[in-house]
Amino acid sequence: MNFLDYVTSRWQQLLVDAYQHASMVVQCIVLATIVGVLVGVAVYRSPAGAAIATALSSAILTIPSFALFGLLIPVLGLGVAPSVVTLVLYALLPIVRNTIVGLSTVDQPVLDAARGIGMSRFGVLTRVELRLAWPAILAGMRVSAQMLMGIAAIAAYAKGPGLGNLIFTGLTQLGGANALNMAVAGTAGVIILALLLDAVFVLIGRLTTSRGIRG
Repeated sequence: MNFLDYVTSRWQQLLVDAYQHASMVVQCIVLATIVGVLVGVAVYRSPAGAAIATALSSAILTIPSFALFGLLIPVLGLGVAPSVVTLVLYALLPIVRNTIVGLSTVDQPVLDAARGIGMSRFGVLTRVELRLAWPAILAGMRVSAQMLMGIAAIAAYAKGPGLGNLIFTGLTQLGGANALNMAVAGTAGVIILALLLDAVFVLIGRLTTSRGIRG
């Protein structure tokens, strides 16, 4: 069976796997954004705190993904839990770093003006600082999403959902019927999803960033 026939005969299952893969990545990006922005907000005014937060999130990326899955499986078991925890941890660095940079580069005169019209500290943060830092935060989310698309495929090692199961099964059965088709289909699916998700982030950026900030 050639590759086109393989895809045609199994397109429904491929769509299910692709949906699960994309859904896991998107949900993990949302969770990582919540955690990363909270961390960034907590430390951006402290050079030492910002350095520690960046260093810790950077250290996570030095851990091989197979090793991190292996460490989490005895604690969380197989399936969705270790996959989600691993992906969220790997997504943190770009989001934390960009949140800190975005908040730190807001012009002081803008903050003084916001306080001058009676805004509270929380109001300045939510209505001025975070809005101005949003393009940087979104850029961090975009970078994390691209990383997670590939790392999510390795979640098959922990019996996680997604296209990684096709890739792993195909690679372990190389030489067998349709093994190469499975691996290629899974890999191509990950690439296509990554491109589509990146396009979504570009669209979100255009819709949620004011022209003044973009320009």
